[in-house]
Order: sequence, then C-alpha cells, then structure tokens
Amino acid sequence: MEDADVIEVFRLQAPVWEFKYGGLLGRFHIMHDAIGFRSTLTGRNYTMEWYELFQLGNCTFPHLRPEIEAPFWCNQGAACFFEEIDDQHWKQNGTLEKVSEMTGAQFNEMAKWVREDNETGIYYETWTVQTDPSPNPVVWFDSYDCSQFVHRTYRKLADMGVSFSSQLQTNYTRIFLYSGEPTFLGNDTTIFGAAGHKTVASDIKRFYHPFRPPQSIKGFLISLLEIYERVVLEKSFYLYYNYEYWHLPMKPPYIRITYEEIPLPRILKKA
Repeated sequence: MEDADVIEVFRLQAPVWEFKYGGLLGRFHIMHDAIGFRSTLTGRNYTMEWYELFQLGNCTFPHLRPEIEAPFWCNQGAACFFEEIDDQHWKQNGTLEKVSEMTGAQFNEMAKWVREDNETGIYYETWTVQTDPSPNPVVWFDSYDCSQFVHRTYRKLADMGVSFSSQLQTNYTRIFLYSGEPTFLGNDTTIFGAAGHKTVASDIKRFYHPFRPPQSIKGFLISLLEIYERVVLEKSFYLYYNYEYWHLPMKPPYIRITYEEIPLPRILKKA
C-alpha cells in the first residue's frame, strides 16, 4: 500500500461450512474468523484469513489407507490474502464490523510479518488440550487455527500502535479436550516403522477408525457409539501434534465447544 494511505480494518466472522450448510453451524457457535481491509485511497477491499488447506475434517483426523501403515494426514494451514470482501457472506449469518484504521506503512509492515508467520506455523491444529474448564488450567497443547491467526495479527497491529474498538462482543469459537498429563508416544517412524511399536500403532488406528467419513446414517450412528466408547468409557484420545503422537488420559467433561469473549488488544503504554 502507499505509505500515506488510510487502511480500514474489519472483523469478519461467519459459520464454518456456510457454503454447504448455510447458517446451521452458527447456531452451535462454530465460527470461522478473518480480517478485512479497505484502502481509502483506491477504494479496493481485501480479505485475509488462515485456512486449513484441505478442509477442517481432513486437518483434524487422518485417512487410514490399507497400502500405508501410518495414518495419512492432510493438516497443513496457510494465510490466504485475496481481493474483495464478500459482504453478504460475512453479514448474513455472522459479523462484518470496522474495528480500526491504520496507515499504509503499517499495513506493509504487517504484510511482512504475515509472510514470516506463515513460514513459521504451517500446521492447522483444531484442539486446545487442558486439564479442566477452570479459569487457570494447565494447557498441554494450544490450538493453531483461524481465530488464533486473527488474534496474532491483532496483537501485532497493537504492538505497532494501531488502536481497536468494537461495538459488538468479540466472541470466538474454541474446541477443548480435557486431559490429565499426556504421554509422548513417538512419530511415524518410531511407531509405524519396521522396528516400531505394533501395539501402539494398532491402538492409534483403532482409535481413528470411527472418525472416517460416514458411508450411511447407520454407519454414522455406529461410529458415534465407537467414539463415545473410546473417549468417554475408555477415557482415551490420541493426539497428533507437530508430527508426533501423544496419548491423552481423558477427564470429564471430555470435549467442549465454547464461544467465549476475547477482547480486542489494547496498546500498552511504554514506560
């Protein structure tokens, strides 16, 4: 952008899979987040969002293929930047709200940071894993998703001196797993390789089997019962995080989707 340009910043939010289910998942507060920009010098609009490149289900659970011993993951994520803001998409079932303004020079500094951030974190992670729902839990693993990218970007802009304000509550979707201390299991080579741990490998594939795409309504119901058995009755979950597998000893309430308020960042006064 031109350094002297004034760039308007917009908070964008819409239900996940709106292209397929409309506003349905919005009723359960399962939302996707992004950031919009408008150049007042040119009048052109832009959207920036961090996406799971192969859709949410493929990022959250692997494919089990008979010809491949290890589960096959498609869990890459990336920042995507493109021209235009689809006003109807964001307004119809979600949020399109102006939250700030910045200069073109600040935008250019942010753009450089986005490239660096994009090269640092390349895997989408759906789950936040912590000990319990209390205000100060031990967090074992943090999510790395669209809303976290938005928060990182907002914090970067605040560090640059950009101020924010909102007339609406800034709520974001988070998906939690509740677990005791995780146990490290290994990676593809140490678990599924020729000298791997066959029992652990079998348990991991058994765990992920019911998460496959359902073939029928009956198959879907059977899979739900299997998932309930694994997670609640057996109190077990296998997490894949940064190329490594961990076993989670699950605790009540096991899994929870929240839609909690996370305020926009404030500029900290320097001493």
